[in-house]
Amino acid sequence: MNRTLHLVVCAAPPALHVDSLVHRVHEAGWNVHLLATPTAATWLTTPARHEPGHPRDRSDPAPRADAVLVAPATFNTLNKWAAGIADNHALSVLAELLAADLPIVAAPCVKQALRDHPAYPRSTHTLTVAGVHLLDPDAVTTRTPEGQTTFDWELVAATLDDLTRTHEPRPHTTRRTVGD
Repeated sequence: MNRTLHLVVCAAPPALHVDSLVHRVHEAGWNVHLLATPTAATWLTTPARHEPGHPRDRSDPAPRADAVLVAPATFNTLNKWAAGIADNHALSVLAELLAADLPIVAAPCVKQALRDHPAYPRSTHTLTVAGVHLLDPDAVTTRTPEGQTTFDWELVAATLDDLTRTHEPRPHTTRRTVGD
């Protein structure tokens, strides 16, 4: 099966280990097109940045996405995405693909203090209504006894597998234009 996954990686500690997710979804038949937020791009290792099928830079044409995965999704990216702020390449792609009726999974890596911020529930509600499948941050993120943040990449990949297997297109609605 030749499917293309647009994987958006944000600057949270689990991004340092995104290679394991890339290999897992590649084995499941996905061609991975990795996009990183500007800070996350400085964190990524060479294998993650140059996995087969990855465009090398923004000037390369992006393949058509069959699904979108945002992992780890940060407080900053989730709030900007929900508000339609497209101030970097990754957010521009997310803004465009939100309306594309694709299976979209977001795996937040957001600590409780930020989840308690009033913007977070509004943003997650907006994204959920738009069709994004948001994982529970407590289910996917844990802390080691040493205080390091770890991510359940298997849960993330399994959710992507499940959602892409069961995704049904949203019914198309007629949009009114100004003046109607």
